[in-house]
Amino acid sequence: MNTIFRKSMLSVAGLAFAGGVFAGPIAAHAATPAVDAKPAAVAVQSAAPKPQGDQSHITLNDEQTANVKAIIAATKKAGLPERAAVISIATSLQESKLENLGHLGDMNDHDSLGLFQQRPSSGWGTPEQITDPEYSTTAFLKGLKQVDGWQDMPLTDAAQTVQVSAYPDAYAQWEQQATDLVGQHWNS
Repeated sequence: MNTIFRKSMLSVAGLAFAGGVFAGPIAAHAATPAVDAKPAAVAVQSAAPKPQGDQSHITLNDEQTANVKAIIAATKKAGLPERAAVISIATSLQESKLENLGHLGDMNDHDSLGLFQQRPSSGWGTPEQITDPEYSTTAFLKGLKQVDGWQDMPLTDAAQTVQVSAYPDAYAQWEQQATDLVGQHWNS
């Protein structure tokens, strides 16, 4: 009986993975961190999990800061806690460095757009929707809410489950900066 149950679970997991890869939202991102990404000191906070691995940090311009605020506003509007905003911002830092990317021509990975490098061809929405920060964040959060236990799992695992990236561990490097940004802007 135990063997039948295990095989059934493996089959369901395989179908879920295949469904995510072939029919669900997928975002791709750069294989390497930005040139200006620098390791940052990791501060341990009692309310949040300790970030995994070496941390990166970039200096944000006004547009990037506005996108942080838009992600936080969409998270609050969805009724989700600060942890969801941290995961969303870290994901966007990895995917676009918090820049609302349009089509990048030959540099574009497929048809990836926006803060989260979401793809219209993978069901994330239209190009106009995906490049709207509120819409793209809400779409990401909708995927996050479908991940059982996302609140307690490592950030990179939660982000990877939604994004299905070729570089699943890349999100972790942005956790401290994302945590700091949420701490700075959540109540502003």
